[in-house]
Amino acid sequence: MTDATQTPNSYVVEYTDGPLVGQTDTRIFVGGEYDKTFGVIALVDGIEANFEYHATGTRELNGQTHVTYSFDAANSDSPVSDEDGVEPGEALV
Repeated sequence: MTDATQTPNSYVVEYTDGPLVGQTDTRIFVGGEYDKTFGVIALVDGIEANFEYHATGTRELNGQTHVTYSFDAANSDSPVSDEDGVEPGEALV
């Protein structure tokens, strides 16, 4: 017989700042834990960039874990265009 109350194997990522601010994602628990830090490859104005994020907090919402992540600019590619006066576009994952 199987247990109907299985432990969730995924969690919701909430980006609180940086190029992915306001976006969410779903990630898989590794060893029963969420990632403390990870990189995201995204396109900004058609150029591939790596953005590093670090976990800053967790909460439970409707039985699912939500983890907030903050942008680590020092260890990330620049999300800004090299052209003067040009605003960066939205980062697309």
